[in-house]
Amino acid sequence: MKHAGSATLDSLEELLTSLQSIIGLRERSRGVFYFRSKPFLHFHDDPTGLFADLKIGSDFQRMSVNSKPEHALLIKLVQQQLL
Repeated sequence: MKHAGSATLDSLEELLTSLQSIIGLRERSRGVFYFRSKPFLHFHDDPTGLFADLKIGSDFQRMSVNSKPEHALLIKLVQQQLL
């Protein structure tokens, strides 16, 4: 599964803006977020949809980000991981 390209990230602009406002997250390159200088979140484009890989504990968990409810869930999970 390839990392999300510019067109895909354009379609996630509202989600990216929300993520950029979360204290502690740093967007090193578009759509690639770090926390405490370690990879934390990035996006993938796949024929079956859009996915985010979010670091939960010591592993990345893949989750769908194809709808507003899925975006809200991702933001909630990000915030929980940063506590």
